[in-house]
This record gives sequence, structure tokens and C-alpha cells, in this order.
Amino acid sequence: MLKASPGQSHMSQVISEMVGTYILVLLGSSSVVLVSESSLPMRWDGIVLVASVFGLTVAGAIIALGGLSGAHINPAVSVACAVARTLKPRLLVPYILAQLAGALLAGASLRLVFGSHILPANLGSTELGAGVSFTEGLALEFAGTFALSISALGASALIRSTPRRAALVGLTLSCLILLVGPLTGASFNPARSLGPSVFSGYFSDQAVYWIGPFAGAVSAGVAFFFLRGGIEGGG
Repeated sequence: MLKASPGQSHMSQVISEMVGTYILVLLGSSSVVLVSESSLPMRWDGIVLVASVFGLTVAGAIIALGGLSGAHINPAVSVACAVARTLKPRLLVPYILAQLAGALLAGASLRLVFGSHILPANLGSTELGAGVSFTEGLALEFAGTFALSISALGASALIRSTPRRAALVGLTLSCLILLVGPLTGASFNPARSLGPSVFSGYFSDQAVYWIGPFAGAVSAGVAFFFLRGGIEGGG
């Protein structure tokens, strides 16, 4: 979620996005599986653990890979950056394909590690909570992705220190997971939802995790584009 170094090659950027997404989906989904198999799934400390793993993984990816590709590791964030014109249009499709490939590789790894006749927590797949409707889930994923994307765009534009950028985006994601996790699984990332679902065969309400995040990302990109124009124009 940083601006990639202009000297980086197209291939290194794409590989960076694939590797970063692989790590995020593997570690994040593994935390969901492990919590579900412990005594924590119905307790707040279980949710805090999952939120911390996702947040720290994103922060670590920004520090390690931000200079290569920007460390979007999320198709929705890449769309937001493209709409806000902080990502070159020619990189959007390669980024998304790399992110999806990384997520699918992570899903395969999860199946190898946790696979059995009964797949625990559907390998960490996202799912709607009891009593949460399709429309409600869509709205929550929209709002969460909007907030995450604005955080990423704002961090890239306004904060010079890489560790501080990483901390802001990682903390934002962790807080959003704490708030929304019990209701939708708090994906905000189509790739994160895709990988575990493909290799567990669990596709319930999968559309929520594509329509909501992409709509939220486009809205965030448009909002940031005009907000940044207003700030720069006022300056």
C-alpha cells in the first residue's frame, strides 16, 4: 500500500504481489482454522488473535514489499489505487491476476496442511454470521473495504515513514476485523475469500466478497481522487 519504486520491473512488481497475497491468505486463514479448532472461536480473544495476525501480516508486507509493488496484496485495493490514479492502469490486470494466483496457491497450501475428510472451518473461508442477510453482508463488506482503501491511499499520500504507513494500514485492518469479523468474516479482499473457498469447496455467499469489496474500492478511489484534488488545489 505504498507507491512502488519507479525503478522496479514489471515482473518484480507482479511477483511481489503474488508472494505478498500468498503469505496474507496463508497466515490469516491459518489463524482462523486454528482458532476454530481451539476453545477460542466464540470468545473475543479468538477474534483478537485473528485480527492481530491479519493486521501484522499486512504491516509486514508493506515494510518488506512496499518498495517493490506497493504491497496492495488485495485486488480491491489495487482497483482503488487505479481509480485514484496512484497505480498505472497497465498494472491493474497483472496485479489482480497475481493476487488471485497467490491466493489460490495459499488455498492449495492450506489444503495440504489442514486437509482431511472434514475440513476445519472450511480452511478459513469467509462466511456470513448467523442472522446476517446477503444485503447486510454486502453493505458491511462495502463499508469495510471503503475504510481500508481510504486508509491505504491516505497513508501512501500523507505519511513518509514506511513503518508508520504500515502501522496505520495494519491497525485499520485489525480494527475492522474486530468490528465486522463476527458478522461477515471481514474479508474486504476477494483474493482472501477465493483461495480457501476453492480448496474447501465452500462457496456460500461468495458474491458478497466480490461485489461489496470492489464497489467499496471504486467508491474509495473516486472519493480520494477528488479529496486529494481539493487538498492540492487548496494548497
